[in-house]
Amino acid sequence: MLGSACLAVLGIVAWGFYWFVSGQYLQTTDDAYVRADWVAVSARVSGYVAQVEVTDDQPVKAGDVLVRLESRDYQAFYEQAQAVVAEAEGALLAAQARQQVAAERVDQQREAIAQALAAVQSASAEDRRSQLDVQRYRGLIRDNAATQQRLETADAQAQQAHAALQGAQARLREQQALLAVTQAQSRLADIQIKARAAAQASALARRTLAQQNRQDTVIRAPVDGVIGQRQVRSGQYVVPGQPMLAVVPVHQTYVVANYKETQLTHMLPGQPATIDVDSFPDQPLHGHVASFSPGSGNVFALLPSDNATGNFTKIVQRFAVRIVLDEPQAVRVLPGMSVTTTVDTRREAGTDEQ
Repeated sequence: MLGSACLAVLGIVAWGFYWFVSGQYLQTTDDAYVRADWVAVSARVSGYVAQVEVTDDQPVKAGDVLVRLESRDYQAFYEQAQAVVAEAEGALLAAQARQQVAAERVDQQREAIAQALAAVQSASAEDRRSQLDVQRYRGLIRDNAATQQRLETADAQAQQAHAALQGAQARLREQQALLAVTQAQSRLADIQIKARAAAQASALARRTLAQQNRQDTVIRAPVDGVIGQRQVRSGQYVVPGQPMLAVVPVHQTYVVANYKETQLTHMLPGQPATIDVDSFPDQPLHGHVASFSPGSGNVFALLPSDNATGNFTKIVQRFAVRIVLDEPQAVRVLPGMSVTTTVDTRREAGTDEQ
């Protein structure tokens, strides 16, 4: 009995020493699982599956072809859009040519106006000269220094000069009216260019969409990983958004450990962690704390509890702690595996005590 009592006392002392030295700083939970941000691959366009390029559990690289859809219809749509683009480009070139012709007509009309204006100035000068001649011959007739016939000739020339002036002014007004018409045609050509350019941009956008739809008939892996949940088969009709398979990045796995709120007192990002995987009990893994969930699991539950009604029973809440595995690892862990995690808070606790 004395020996048993001594052994018990030694056991208690040993356990107390362990707890005082390191045990009080180690926070452990078995509510932990391996996770990975896997991607559900779906089609962006509808169509029949022409060929499935991968099998279950096959490793793939980012950009590898996973599934091919029938592309004949989308190829025809692309060629149709290409024809519309060519037509729009031709219409734009024709509008630009018309605009250039209209601009040249405006320049020609301005030159014609300048010529008409010069003709008006010349006819005006001739009209003034002929009027002065008439006045001079009238004075000479009063002084009997010229004949009546000479006055009549000067008067006829003055009337002709005045008629020529009126004709030159009429031609000037005509050329000015034609300039307004050609300027309106030039503005119309500018508007047509803008309309044709907009039609070309619309056609280019439709061609881009058709090209993207044609390219989307080839579905590629978004990330490196392993194929899982393959539900697509050749000949199957798929619609946009329909899940076909999953790509699991097994090389980017991490651990989500649900710790009690009372265990988070001294837990901080960067602290070392030991992970014991149930599948490999004799090969512990190592990692470190990366981040903490912004709320408990109850906060993000579909039907969170309401403690403001009925009888209240206090329940310790759990918070998800993200633990990143250190590279490289001796074993390959897969998403969904159960693990037990132990976080060492000793360093931070010692700092607080100091």
